[in-house]
Amino acid sequence: MSQFDVHRNAGRHAALIPFVVVVQSAVFDERRRRVVVPLVASDVAQQQVRLPASRVTPEFFVEGRKVILNPLEIVSVPLDALGPCVASLAAEGEAIVAALDEVFSRAWG
Repeated sequence: MSQFDVHRNAGRHAALIPFVVVVQSAVFDERRRRVVVPLVASDVAQQQVRLPASRVTPEFFVEGRKVILNPLEIVSVPLDALGPCVASLAAEGEAIVAALDEVFSRAWG
């Protein structure tokens, strides 16, 4: 399991959040939990959650589906709660880290 791996959401909110992306550093791979950020379905996000695409909420495509990163819902989950790995957003790592950086260090001045 690598940083920026995308896992199918096996939880009850899979219609809204079809995937999660692992943001935890590989330094912590021996831990039994992973820090993940939800990837919200773009069509649902704009109607129900009012989550517009921005630098904090960048858009990606996973399995041909447009999703929006929602770093305000970051969470730690047990390894056995993660669904199967279906993709990697490693090529988009800079955008993901920038969004997290904005949330944690800049957004609120």
